[in-house]
Amino acid sequence: MKTTNVMIVGVGGQGSLLASKLLGRLLIDEGYDVKVSEVHGMSQRGGSVVTYVRFGEKVYSPIITEGEADYIISFEKLEAARYAKYLNKNGLIVVNTQQIDPMPVIIGAAEYPAQVLDELTAKGIHIEALDALSLAEQAGSSKAVNIVLMGKVAKQFDISYDKWIKAIENTVAPKFVEMNKKAFDLGYNS
Repeated sequence: MKTTNVMIVGVGGQGSLLASKLLGRLLIDEGYDVKVSEVHGMSQRGGSVVTYVRFGEKVYSPIITEGEADYIISFEKLEAARYAKYLNKNGLIVVNTQQIDPMPVIIGAAEYPAQVLDELTAKGIHIEALDALSLAEQAGSSKAVNIVLMGKVAKQFDISYDKWIKAIENTVAPKFVEMNKKAFDLGYNS
């Protein structure tokens, strides 16, 4: 069995670590060998956060190098562009269309690239984009963007919907389970 490589990328505070925990738990429950590695930039200051999730029959390293990622789950458009070089030629980026300005844009030293997703698509990169923020708000909280994105990417894996829901129930704090299940459904059916 081939090792599958998933990168979860975002900005600090978006819930990428919970998303990787959810995915890791689900994959372990499915019997895969799973390695997870988290790379925190200036996450508390809105900087990049990257999580690698690798799974298969036997996985020896948690690190994904350039050109190896089968999937990139991006919580923000510019983060998708920042990590696109890690995607393999047959890979998929699932991206939230939300724009979060990095510090150089905030202070006026740079401009946010307006057509960033179009530029990636023009390079032949397969992208599935969705307004995960609106769907998360519809579910009950803007903080559920992570679970909306997991719902969107869930159909890429040979794991039943019910098992994803069970993983949410086992990973998310009890008071947030129903809201996260709704967020997952909205992403799954988008």
